Amino acid sequence: MSKSVKIRLFVYFLLGFIVFAASKTLAISDPVSVPNNSFGIHIANIQDLEDAAKLVNSEGGDWGYVTLVITEGNRSVSLWQEVFDKMRRLHIIPIIRVASKEENGNWKKPLLGEIDGWVSFFNSLNWVVKNRYITIGNEVNLGKEWGGEVNPEEYAIYLKEFTAKLKKESADFFVMPAGFDASLPTSKTSLDESAYLVRMIRKEKDVFELVDGWASHSYPNPNFSGSEYASGKGTIRTFEWERVFLKSIGVKKDLPVFITETGWAHKVSGNKTSSIFLNESLLSSKFERAFKYTWSDNNVVAVTPFILNYEYPPFEMFSWKNGGNFNSLYENMRKVAKTKGVPIQEDKAEISRIFVPAINLLGREFTGLFFVENKGQTIWLKDNLKISDEDGNNLEISRISLNSYEPGGSGFIVFKGKSPEKEGDFQKSIILSNETGKISKPISFKINSIATLRMRLSNFLDSLTSLWHPVR
Repeated sequence: MSKSVKIRLFVYFLLGFIVFAASKTLAISDPVSVPNNSFGIHIANIQDLEDAAKLVNSEGGDWGYVTLVITEGNRSVSLWQEVFDKMRRLHIIPIIRVASKEENGNWKKPLLGEIDGWVSFFNSLNWVVKNRYITIGNEVNLGKEWGGEVNPEEYAIYLKEFTAKLKKESADFFVMPAGFDASLPTSKTSLDESAYLVRMIRKEKDVFELVDGWASHSYPNPNFSGSEYASGKGTIRTFEWERVFLKSIGVKKDLPVFITETGWAHKVSGNKTSSIFLNESLLSSKFERAFKYTWSDNNVVAVTPFILNYEYPPFEMFSWKNGGNFNSLYENMRKVAKTKGVPIQEDKAEISRIFVPAINLLGREFTGLFFVENKGQTIWLKDNLKISDEDGNNLEISRISLNSYEPGGSGFIVFKGKSPEKEGDFQKSIILSNETGKISKPISFKINSIATLRMRLSNFLDSLTSLWHPVR
């Protein structure tokens, strides 16, 4: 093989490596690469969003997390866009759990043919932050959560295809498998989590290499009343056991953890088994110690205890609200110091039309306007919007007339500029920015700069005169 051939092959290999590496690059952002408020809560009703925000964003906190469920029969784009918009105003990051529907005492087994509908629905929404957090399914190692049977092979195929189709539509989807019930035994109606995970990998070897994070149900068992100091499977440190076990069965990817369900059961009036549960007075101290010493793990992105408001069976024993009022746990957790989160959001403006005077005097001020739409995820602040030209000079904004500063809002911005100092036709451009930097592509316009109208008129008349009196 000649030296030149070897060089060409090396170049081809290098280019192929670069292309491959680029194809593997994820568009999702590392949630802990920026300040992150891991405090969250699980809710069952969208009417609880404001109470959730008061909890997760209290005591210095901002941009906490909320886990909520969307069922296949409740996929209204208009409804959920309103919910997402409200979460954006409240500074709440959504973690969405995909669910089918209840059917004959079970949750219906989802079908591969239904995935496209889910993907289309999710991609139709303007999400609150860049990362679109989705967990697919719930405790699927329990038969009633998968159509009445336990089938790790089917779930592995479903998870892999769902993940692939989401990623194909947008690389911003941050996909997680279902949270598993770590305390379930192997029986006719359930399967031990470790056995379930092994069978999933046997069916789809790379299934956990394709997802982006790990959803964990780290409950303090037995009886949801275990010690906050316990470790291992079936404790509030279940997520640690899960991470170690995944490595032991060959999963190479280091998956960040989202504890989407956890919490201690407490006494509820009328509950026949309430004697095994904890008094409310013990709950706050257990949660405080858990958040401080256990869930502060660097691998844990979010913790959303189950559940803010569920005052009827079968989950009233977990509810932070009883008898129409929040219990002491809610108020005490509000007092816990939290982090001011700064999640990554896409900031994007689209300028579609611009108007400026056709003729301007040399170096004189002119007034223009353009139509702009907020195509990003942030709520603009009027005083932070800026306009600059191609040379980086800031132009004065005279007036902003938008119907809303939220995503989807649009309207006109009036600005003042300065015409060139010399005569001629010029191509100019402007760009819109805010405190995050440039948020629009440049938009170009033409401007004609003249000395004075009198001079221009004089030159025009002289040219006309020359037609009638040719120069000899």
